[in-house]
Amino acid sequence: MRVLVVEDEEKVANALREGLEAEQYEVVVERTGEDAFFRVKTEIFDLILLDLMLPGRDGLQILKTVREGGVKTPVLVLTARDTLEDRVTGLDSGADDYLVKPFAFAELLARIRALLRRGRVADAVRFGVADLEMDLVTRNVTRAGRTVELTAREFELLEYLLRYAGQVVSRDALARDVWSETARSTPLDNVIDVHIARLRRKIDLDGLAKLIHTVRGVGFILREGEP
Repeated sequence: MRVLVVEDEEKVANALREGLEAEQYEVVVERTGEDAFFRVKTEIFDLILLDLMLPGRDGLQILKTVREGGVKTPVLVLTARDTLEDRVTGLDSGADDYLVKPFAFAELLARIRALLRRGRVADAVRFGVADLEMDLVTRNVTRAGRTVELTAREFELLEYLLRYAGQVVSRDALARDVWSETARSTPLDNVIDVHIARLRRKIDLDGLAKLIHTVRGVGFILREGEP
């Protein structure tokens, strides 16, 4: 499980990283709002721990923007702001949970486990965007009611894009999570691009809205409308 920790206080950030890594989470730490926003827009995370008072773009701005962009990653707000109004504002801005500092690490872990259980798309058996539908049980894919025949790799690739619909997925993420390649001496970029091109020809049929988009220099996104 990949967790993004957005925290500008070095001691707190390091403590969170060490504690979460001891629990076998993969942790990425960002110290500013701008850097965190770029990470969220270009990488895939299973959970975001978000401080609100950050240099540059504050936590609420990040939260509102990523939610408006369709990012559904669970967000747990960690903050010293403890008034009822602050909590309501955070939740209304798109937070899934709210934990006031200082907190017990055991409680944080319990909140994280609850959010991952509640928000996990891995348990879903059907996905859909616009008129594109996928059933993981029957392994049936349709576009505008027509069956789409996919190879095993194309199916895995489309499944990944659908799981993270509305979010940009990088080539590195695809190499890691679809191809299970993390230690190659040469990148898989060309292989991935070829498979994306083949998938596009089958999914983005003539006369239908384009769903698979390239975000130049970053990766790909599956969504209605141009990214």
